[in-house]
Amino acid sequence: MKKNIKSDPTPVCGQMVSRMFLLLLLLLSGPGLFSQDTFSIVAIDSITGEIGSAGASCVGSSSGYPHGAQILSDVIPGIGAIHTQASWHATNQQRAHDWMMQGLSPQEIIDLLVANDVGNNPTIRQYGIVDYNSGHPRSAAYTGVNCMDYKNHVAHLNYSIQGNILMGQEILDSMESRFLNTGGTLADRLMAALQGAKVIGADTRCGIHNTSSQSSFLRVARMNNQPDSLYLDLYMSYPYNLTGIYPVDPIDSLQTLYDAWKVYVNVIDNPGGFNPCLKVFTESSGTTTFDFGLCHNYPGSRVEIYDITGRRITGFEVNSPLEGIQLKNHGILIYRILDKENRQMAEGKFILPEHR
Repeated sequence: MKKNIKSDPTPVCGQMVSRMFLLLLLLLSGPGLFSQDTFSIVAIDSITGEIGSAGASCVGSSSGYPHGAQILSDVIPGIGAIHTQASWHATNQQRAHDWMMQGLSPQEIIDLLVANDVGNNPTIRQYGIVDYNSGHPRSAAYTGVNCMDYKNHVAHLNYSIQGNILMGQEILDSMESRFLNTGGTLADRLMAALQGAKVIGADTRCGIHNTSSQSSFLRVARMNNQPDSLYLDLYMSYPYNLTGIYPVDPIDSLQTLYDAWKVYVNVIDNPGGFNPCLKVFTESSGTTTFDFGLCHNYPGSRVEIYDITGRRITGFEVNSPLEGIQLKNHGILIYRILDKENRQMAEGKFILPEHR
């Protein structure tokens, strides 16, 4: 996934260059400012410590901004993620980065950005910020009153979704619904959130291209990553000056890249794999049964159960082929199976009916 493939007028796709190289490009490109219409999400998995960033915009690739919308994303492994969008400015982004490195909270960073805007006009900016905070995520968002409509943000404990020049609130609502109701990894949920915004003209200026956007990106950092070498770092962008109808929506192109990346990573990270043998049965009484009868490596493993926000509900050791547990929660729940060394072997979701 290290090689970038370029052929005009096909989209530009690949991994992001290092932060130092990106900053050099910004310096060479002149004033650090351009306007953009964007929808994006930053989020944290408080269990794994993964930090994610995803978005799309009607901004294409150019010599100064080779990765399109990805320019707005700053992911700091083990610490947090910052999106600086609307009238993006490199100085505001760098200041936010520095303040996060100093240990300031998302809300404190936004307060400082508003009070110290590089152009003395924070009303045209939009921000979304999350931080890991030792496993207790925090988030904050800001939408300036003079950002172009439709504009808004939705910030909760471990995620923030924001957008401007949108079709309407339904774009943000759809992103949030997909993020909250999709199982799997943080990357899976971020990709699903973007798919929730894949509507022609979601970013209104791209309606003439018959797409939701012109560029898209998906990034996830693990705790031990370096900022310029993230666990997952994908982007797709059409050239900024490409006119007419685009052949494929950038979000669908990103999905194709992501699906290929998952196959590659699964082979590298899990050469033996985990036998997908587990069956989960639920009852309206709240009883949930985990059936390991077809599994060969379950003894000594552990099951951890979380709600869709990443909050741990309970856990138990697996000592027999059938393990039953009584749960008070209902709705979509996530389970993770850990081995004796606390390494994740499998993950899935199940739906527990409302108790009668």
